[in-house]
Amino acid sequence: MHKKKIKYSFVITVLILLICLVFYLHLINGMFDISVVEVFQTLFNLNDNEKFRLVVFEFRLPRIIIAILIGIGLSIAGLFLQGITKNELADPGILGINSGAGAAVIIYMYFINFSPTRTDGGNFLSIFAMPMFGFIGGLLAALIILIFSKNNKKMDMQRLILTGIAVNSGFSAVSMLFSMKMNAGDFEFAAIWQAGSIYNANWTFIYMMLPWIIILSFYLYKKVHLLDYFQLEESSVVSLGINIDKEKRKLLFACVGLISSCVCVAGNIGFIGLMAPHIARQLVGLNHRKLMPVTALIGISLLILSDFIAKTVFAPSELAVGIVISIIGIPYFIYLLYKS
Repeated sequence: MHKKKIKYSFVITVLILLICLVFYLHLINGMFDISVVEVFQTLFNLNDNEKFRLVVFEFRLPRIIIAILIGIGLSIAGLFLQGITKNELADPGILGINSGAGAAVIIYMYFINFSPTRTDGGNFLSIFAMPMFGFIGGLLAALIILIFSKNNKKMDMQRLILTGIAVNSGFSAVSMLFSMKMNAGDFEFAAIWQAGSIYNANWTFIYMMLPWIIILSFYLYKKVHLLDYFQLEESSVVSLGINIDKEKRKLLFACVGLISSCVCVAGNIGFIGLMAPHIARQLVGLNHRKLMPVTALIGISLLILSDFIAKTVFAPSELAVGIVISIIGIPYFIYLLYKS
């Protein structure tokens, strides 16, 4: 027991140090390089250089914070979806929940003529309304998947994946249809956004995401012990006085809320919710109360590192972070399929 506690503390410490390292590299590197001293002077308002303040506070810092929030949201949602469905291949992107939320947001953008470059009060309110529409789309996708993936009232793994692929394709087609009807500028933004990009990150998006991520993550942490019970036989769980369907619905709604807030900002970023829980299980075992914080830290690490690669490797051009994640995630998904 003592060794397990030491190992758990060691894993947490290493992940936090890794996040700090990538955070530091992300902050000082880019098209406009800034030294460590200049970064600290700018952060603590000891430097009056407007260029440094613009680069740090308007471009790099919001982008890193958004990456942290999305890493937390998608990784935790992936962990709970895998626990709810008892399917270790479940992921918001693979199951089509990302696409459902994304399609709803695209339709919303189309009808309100949303533009991320506008800074008036109307656009501010539009950004804060986006997660509600994303939630409706994500919930619709989740309900379709749950209804059609059951076989004799039990979740069928093959049907779950196949239904997810079908739902993903369907909602992606809806997104493309409405994207094509937009004007050239909005279409370009929508196309980049759908690929999974956070380079347009700003403080308004952060303020929009924060309540969703904090409240729903805290709620799921309070309920995380249920995932341990869900791994038992259904009769055993019922004998403990747990209403399985009711609890699963609550957890699913919370997961869809997390996913929707992430999709509104960054579009369709897949595989974070698949990889982070699997890596966490390899590190700390199957106790979900310990697993959840480690999963969140791994999700943060993966997303910040991938965004740093997307920003620097192909400079001065830039890849969407969703593409980098997919390059890593697709081989990992094939490996998990082979293992299962």
